[in-house]
Amino acid sequence: MKRFMERHPLVARWFDRPHRSGEIVHRRYEVIEELGMGSYGIAYKGRDHDTGRLVVIKQARRTKGEDGRRLLQREAEVLARLRHPQIPMLHDRFVERGQPYLVMEYIDGETVEDHIFHSGVTYTERAAFRLLLDVLDVVRFIHALGIVHRDLRIPNIIWRQGTVFVIDFGLACHIGESVEWRDDDPLEKRLRREPLPRSDFYALGHFTLFLLYSAYEPTSEEEKSWEEELDLSPKARAILRKMLQLDAPYDHIDELMMDVNRLLAGRDQAQTSAR
Repeated sequence: MKRFMERHPLVARWFDRPHRSGEIVHRRYEVIEELGMGSYGIAYKGRDHDTGRLVVIKQARRTKGEDGRRLLQREAEVLARLRHPQIPMLHDRFVERGQPYLVMEYIDGETVEDHIFHSGVTYTERAAFRLLLDVLDVVRFIHALGIVHRDLRIPNIIWRQGTVFVIDFGLACHIGESVEWRDDDPLEKRLRREPLPRSDFYALGHFTLFLLYSAYEPTSEEEKSWEEELDLSPKARAILRKMLQLDAPYDHIDELMMDVNRLLAGRDQAQTSAR
């Protein structure tokens, strides 16, 4: 059944029966619009009628059965521990008609994905690594509590008035937690989903490449690697190779942040000398 639903997403959506705009959940939360459907949950923008504030309502997908309920429960436990101004706060959790729900703080801002593909923002090397450093500052807090996010992609980083926010902890787990793999899971998925800090570094390596490619203008139709296409400094290339585990990976986030700080300090010094 699970494999059938994965192959037929429209059928799965019918079985999941997402809420419609205007519906009231738990006699308190009004659904405004669907924000997205992930691997195990459906998220909505909503309004808390008791407080008047905007919230994110998240429910487990019915088609994911016990796996979906278990992951939503784990997400609630993770969020309850992560009390940080750049991480959504967990407001409420409940079960309705046998389905678990979470209610979280709504972060009003533009995702980095929207920043690039809808607003047309481009990033220089320095701007890309500056934003990476801001994200790493939040990730360091997460790792310090023994948690890895495992889904640090451009849709899950919000930018608002110069501040970054990390959202969507649906795949987060404890460092070293046992993880089941399918035989056909590709290597790229395993590198992103390892219950180790380096999986977050790997994901953020691809996150940084998205930023850098925002300013890339192709000069030919020939297929090339990112190292051939992007005009990067040797230090930036070395950092990315370690993040992407092409070279010996970083063991700890402090090592990575130190290298990014050195890169940024070096570029600032070079710009000052050029003046």
